[in-house]
Amino acid sequence: MHYNHIHASHNHMVTAFKVRFWICLVLTVPILMLSPMFMMIIGHEGYVNFKGQNAVLFALSTIVYFYGGWPFLAGLFTELRHRMPGMMTLVAVAITTAYVFSTAVLLGAKGDIFFWELATLIDIMLLGHWIEMRSIMGAGKALETLASLLPDKAHLVLDDGTVMFIHLFEVSRGDHLLVRSGESIPADGIVVEGHSSVNESMLTGESIPIEKHVGDKVIGGSLNNQGSMTIQVTQVGEDAYLSGVIKMVREAQASKSETQDLANRAAMWLTVIALTAGLLTFTIWVCLSWTYLSFAIERAVTVMIITCPHALGLAIPLVIAVTTSLAATHGLIIRNRNAFENARNINTVIFDKTGTLTKGEFGVSDVIPLKATWSREKILSYAGSLEQHSEHPIALGIVSAATDLLQVTDYLSHPGLGTQGTIKNKSVKIVSPGYLQENGLDHPNPVLTALGYQGKTIVYLLIDEEVVGAIALGDTIRPESMRTVARLQKMGIKCLMLTGDNKHVAKWVADEIGLDEFIAEVMPGAKANRVKDIQNRGHIVAMVGDGVNDAPALAQADVGIAIGAGTDVAIESADVILVRSNPEDVASLIELSRVSYRKMTQNLVWATGYNVIAIPAAAGALATFGLILSPAMGAVLMSLSTIIVAINARMLKLPS
Repeated sequence: MHYNHIHASHNHMVTAFKVRFWICLVLTVPILMLSPMFMMIIGHEGYVNFKGQNAVLFALSTIVYFYGGWPFLAGLFTELRHRMPGMMTLVAVAITTAYVFSTAVLLGAKGDIFFWELATLIDIMLLGHWIEMRSIMGAGKALETLASLLPDKAHLVLDDGTVMFIHLFEVSRGDHLLVRSGESIPADGIVVEGHSSVNESMLTGESIPIEKHVGDKVIGGSLNNQGSMTIQVTQVGEDAYLSGVIKMVREAQASKSETQDLANRAAMWLTVIALTAGLLTFTIWVCLSWTYLSFAIERAVTVMIITCPHALGLAIPLVIAVTTSLAATHGLIIRNRNAFENARNINTVIFDKTGTLTKGEFGVSDVIPLKATWSREKILSYAGSLEQHSEHPIALGIVSAATDLLQVTDYLSHPGLGTQGTIKNKSVKIVSPGYLQENGLDHPNPVLTALGYQGKTIVYLLIDEEVVGAIALGDTIRPESMRTVARLQKMGIKCLMLTGDNKHVAKWVADEIGLDEFIAEVMPGAKANRVKDIQNRGHIVAMVGDGVNDAPALAQADVGIAIGAGTDVAIESADVILVRSNPEDVASLIELSRVSYRKMTQNLVWATGYNVIAIPAAAGALATFGLILSPAMGAVLMSLSTIIVAINARMLKLPS
């Protein structure tokens, strides 16, 4: 696929920088040992000295220059072709200046040899680019993960009733497919036989499994929880629901612009300053007197060397490396650097509901005794005992809440209505509200009415046809959600919820958590559009979700954040992953982005700012005062700036 090609190309580039770095680093060792100036700087006069050492030094330096420096030399021509001089231009000019001047000195010109500076500059720049590229990960796998929701094969029902396996690409509109319990539905269709409970939460955001009867629509990629059914295929290929989601993810990813790299902007100005200062230095000294030609060349070279972007090359990548490591130890995986840096500007966070603000688990939330002699524990005991024989999500939720299970005989299940059995010689039933209406057993209760408006599923416990209690089930709110919203609002960030669930459920969750706004009953296409609408109003938006239905919105948002326990497609569509599935980490992410950006700014200010003093000194502007910055001292100052940048990056901490 095209996306595989892009992913492979990215990996190839990372590997190329890695190989170039290690090879050049090995070659740099003998270059340093053969360089008198370097040995003088470190205070060691016993450098290697033998006949033909200059030829060896030249040969090794030439290899490093052309092999290690090739990415920057090629980048120079690319930037000049686009009239955007930047990092590559500056690096290329710096290493070329050092190489040409050192070569001229070897051939008899007066001056110092800077081959060691050339080699170390290329080493550090290769290391910086390697670190930077490793920190950038695309979302190329998202579309593959979406497609993987569909099974490879399907059960085709023939006219004579027999069933045969066929590949998914062989499925046609109008085919009848058998979908067994626990299988993914192969294609969009309509139920023509059977009854089941289907989990569509990954596709629609609906937290409660949906009962499917004859005539109901099903979506390809959703999971058949219970029961067996036969569907008639209505949509295949590009017309299918899941294909539409894939298309939206692709379009959203393609339309998202990348954040302009702050280091490149700084490098562009540094390039202009360095080239101008170097040329001006040479011109002024030559104009003063041709006897200053050698001195002029030395001054220009010193200017270029002191402006070598060692520190600038590491200013951003080193902060990124520290930030990425620090984030990982706090459960944050950064997949897209540009989006992470942009997180500092977020003023609106949009949350999905199911699995993000809520646990996404169907469980008992309330037990309401409707007869004085029946306690909460007793109701759960009888209901759990009966439901332990069922695999229905409602049954599983009740069983998990019960502690004392009793023996059941004469168990029967009535799909869509409930279950029944005998416990302690009593007829016990778990039934739906519809059963009560059909049998004249309605039991009005204001508490149950309120729970119904919250979107809870309510079932009733009947003992010998008498209603003794009710059990409400639904998705439960994460305890961290309220803290998350309060923390973000304190930071001046607006909190919204975007969900495919119904309005009653959404309103209850929004009120409980304290959200600023909620938007309910939104399908995947509308989710991405809603995010876009908010962006068009000037908001910087972060989207937090975990389901397939969130993938287009995650890709559309300025920053897509996936809850780690969610589906693979949400993770692959996201810029940042919250491994601990804790929504409170969203606030930590934004705080880390702000701290990281401050460190980047500090590093860039130092990496470029020290040149304000160093360049005039290197140019000889203070020569009348007896202060002349030698090339060696220029290299020391340049190296010192690198050390300061590295220490500053290592001091980065996540706010507590």
